[in-house]
Amino acid sequence: METWVALSIVAVVVVLKSAWRVLSWVWVRPKTLERCLREQGLTGNSYRLLFGYLKEISKMTSQAMSTPINFTNDIAPRVVPFFHQNVNNYGKNSFMWFGPTPRVNIMNPEQLKDVFSNNSDFRKIEGTPLTKLLVTGLAQYEAEKWAKHRKIINPAFHLEKLKVKIDKEIQASLKGIINKREREIKQGEGKNDDLLGILMESNLKEIEEHGNNKNMGMNLKDVIEECKLFYFAGQETSSVLLVWTMVMLTRHPSWQQRAREEVLQVFGQNKPYFDGLNRLKVVTMILNEVLRLYPPAIFLSRNVREETKLGKLSLPAGVQIALPIILVHHDHELWGDDAQEFKPERFSEGVSKATKGQVSFFPFGWGPRICIGQSFAMMEAKLTLSMILQHFCLEVSPSYAHAPSFNITLQPQYGAHIILRNL
Repeated sequence: METWVALSIVAVVVVLKSAWRVLSWVWVRPKTLERCLREQGLTGNSYRLLFGYLKEISKMTSQAMSTPINFTNDIAPRVVPFFHQNVNNYGKNSFMWFGPTPRVNIMNPEQLKDVFSNNSDFRKIEGTPLTKLLVTGLAQYEAEKWAKHRKIINPAFHLEKLKVKIDKEIQASLKGIINKREREIKQGEGKNDDLLGILMESNLKEIEEHGNNKNMGMNLKDVIEECKLFYFAGQETSSVLLVWTMVMLTRHPSWQQRAREEVLQVFGQNKPYFDGLNRLKVVTMILNEVLRLYPPAIFLSRNVREETKLGKLSLPAGVQIALPIILVHHDHELWGDDAQEFKPERFSEGVSKATKGQVSFFPFGWGPRICIGQSFAMMEAKLTLSMILQHFCLEVSPSYAHAPSFNITLQPQYGAHIILRNL
């Protein structure tokens, strides 16, 4: 009898503890976090049990995506409608709910700088199962693993090394590359003149410098994940940048002509070369303005794992912070009344001058974790755009529908229908 009583008490305690954990997760903890945020002057919608505003977010996004819009660069209402509405209703110092988790908007340049500079307190949020399947690698790693991978991968993106990846692409056709690789395989020779080769060489060097300790380098799985990241991030970022650049040049033919004149002045009808790409000032201005208006990634997010100071804010453990790239890039207070207009001349004296030294332009992130492939992506975009402008005039097709949408990156929902006419 006493045994049954004891077991019953244990069972009741277990049930009560489980019930308390659930109650704490879906109500007590969210309300405690909400109270803490409001006491510091932050505003936002009130917490709703468990699923919060996910239904409204989904509904508003579906409605926004249902039809194209008139051509405008004010694209946030279509791309992030709920986020845009939240900031309009509650201001920049606001928060919103993702299920039982509040996400604080960070749009102040000084606070953005602090977040980007402090990797240990503000950790990246794990990706969805789909993005984790597609890509993990450097973009998702933290702390020591991130530092190790960054050190090993960095040589693959050194500009002098990339100067050699460009010569090969220009001088050899796809068939030539394939035949070259086949000969190397048959002869048992390994070349280190591409990203994979440089990465493997750097990895081996790191291992050898630590007494052949393989734990100091990347294992096979790590190398595979980084290669997937090279392909996905490199292709996706460069392609959407080029697409939006071509769209904008069809809408602004005077800038298209200025860019073409510069390309022809530097390269003539010859194939673009590395040193010449660095002399393309107008093209660089155009690409930066496109990245401002149509950034490939529209927001970044971070976890707060323990109570952390951020300027005057004291963020409790358990909240998330949102770094809304697209809203910061379009902010009238930071960029002026013409923030929605396409004006590449903003960058005529470089990014630092355009931003007045503030962290208000970060299409590739900022600080220690800035995208390792930033220089590569820009160089690739300059190269491709130069070759297009040398041979074609760009015109928008009558069938083009302006419909920016977010699908991992910022893309034209119905494609970019552009007519290329031979010069």
